[in-house]
Amino acid sequence: MSEMLDQHREYVLRMVEERGVRLVRLWFTDVLGTLKSFAITPAELENALNDGMTFDGSSIDGYSRIQESDVLAMPDPNTFEFLPWVDTKNSEARVICDVRNLDGTSFEGDPRQVLKRNLDAARADGFEFLIAPDMEYFYFEPPARGQVPVPLDEGGFFDLTTTDVASSLRGETIRTLEAMGIPVEYSFHEDAPSQQEIDLRHTDALTMADSVMTFRMIVKEIAAMKNVHATFMPKPLEGVQGSGMHLHLSLFKGETNAFYDEKDPNHLSPIAKSFMAGLLRHAAEITAVTNQNVNSYKRLVPGFEAPVHVSWARNNRSGLIRVPIPKRGNPNATRIEYRSPDPACNPYLAFSVILAAGLKGVREGYELPPEADANLFEMDDSALDTLGITQLPQSLNDALKVMEGSDLVREALGEHIFEWFLRNKRHEWREYKTQVTPYELTRYLKSL
Repeated sequence: MSEMLDQHREYVLRMVEERGVRLVRLWFTDVLGTLKSFAITPAELENALNDGMTFDGSSIDGYSRIQESDVLAMPDPNTFEFLPWVDTKNSEARVICDVRNLDGTSFEGDPRQVLKRNLDAARADGFEFLIAPDMEYFYFEPPARGQVPVPLDEGGFFDLTTTDVASSLRGETIRTLEAMGIPVEYSFHEDAPSQQEIDLRHTDALTMADSVMTFRMIVKEIAAMKNVHATFMPKPLEGVQGSGMHLHLSLFKGETNAFYDEKDPNHLSPIAKSFMAGLLRHAAEITAVTNQNVNSYKRLVPGFEAPVHVSWARNNRSGLIRVPIPKRGNPNATRIEYRSPDPACNPYLAFSVILAAGLKGVREGYELPPEADANLFEMDDSALDTLGITQLPQSLNDALKVMEGSDLVREALGEHIFEWFLRNKRHEWREYKTQVTPYELTRYLKSL
């Protein structure tokens, strides 16, 4: 392992010299999933790769307190990539960092180390966790303060016209993603006006979390170059569907898909069923992490394709978990789709709590409840109660209350991030409650 790391370091140093890189940007992520960065010159790169770069952690939300502020950004040479949108005459590269304490130990406020710790626990059970996300987002005209977002088009599913600006932006975005080593499986116009979807090809969860962070940066960067605003806000428009980040999940043991069972009618192994049962049982507890903003819960409402009910089904999009029909004769294509997360979450934390919930089901042998193959959006509460189908939390406040009592989430995130996340999100909810919205003024000001 050490020899391989040394080889990666040497490769990075050689490429920086050969390509005449002017700046290397060190990327890391705060607790809420906001990308942070500072730049170093090539002269500092070797020292950074060997010993890390010290920075003030107290300036990053959720990191250090003032009296214990300094931390290390330790570049992961496996994540080194050139930034293709930067002028080649002023070549720049980026490398994603783990954040460590000054003594070299993992810093508990770093979301990337949270995911690495949970993946290590999965490996101890013999599993690798693979993810493929469907990334949805919107393009709008540059927004003015307080203005309703203005879409670029009125298109729907798979629409393409000769004047489709969004199609051109998606194409440039995909080329940039591929140039940075992020393979794309599909892209198309989504259902809502100016809504897009780009689906990333499955890979291990850590690489995918890094890719999601890079994806969001690239989408916004390419859009801004064309004077377009791209947003991953879960529900920016009323009356149409919001943006999700549907996650296609599987566990592998070596080269074998642990979710596949040839003899099962749905080709789902006992491991897959227990993993699904774990997700369903703990879904409410992890929702504050997978859907972390007040606006997230404007998307999780009936009638707009987003899941509301804690249930599973084959090829039924009204439930929380969908079991897609795999390609014929391909065991590796067997997977489950977890549909509630949105693209504004912190992927490192979201993947961590999803994995923790699923693995708890596997370790304790949870039994999968019956399939709910009806359209749940059309069923009343009494019918849902009869089937034992509950709902996801309906507000950030509700989600935080459930999360607060969850030992599973506390253990998955670690005490530092768990407590800080709760404090930060309670503050967001308090601020939201004090707002007087245009809806309230329109409905009540004259009549009351």
